[in-house]
Amino acid sequence: MTVTHIVLLAFKPDASAAAVEECIGQLLGLKEACVHPETRKPYIKSSSGGKDMSIEGLQQGITHAYVVEFASVEDRDYYVRKDPAHLAFVKNYIVSPDTVVMKGQVVDFVPGNY
Repeated sequence: MTVTHIVLLAFKPDASAAAVEECIGQLLGLKEACVHPETRKPYIKSSSGGKDMSIEGLQQGITHAYVVEFASVEDRDYYVRKDPAHLAFVKNYIVSPDTVVMKGQVVDFVPGNY
């Protein structure tokens, strides 16, 4: 059962382009940095994202969106709760007072599960 993990970010207005790019690089780099504790191989099925370009005007400050796919709920749970690479990213870029991220939102779903 595939789990889709959507990460929405708003960067601080004074964040430099270099700092935003570094954060995004680290986020997208998790696909290779996160390894399964048993197989010792990357377990993220896919990871993509980019800067908002919607013409609808409903972003509410969100500037970037990323989609990460996991093969199972267990893989997603490990990623969120235990994966050292992901936890370091969250510590450095999401919860740190010095982060360039102003706001983050996360939504997960299983396709077809309404």
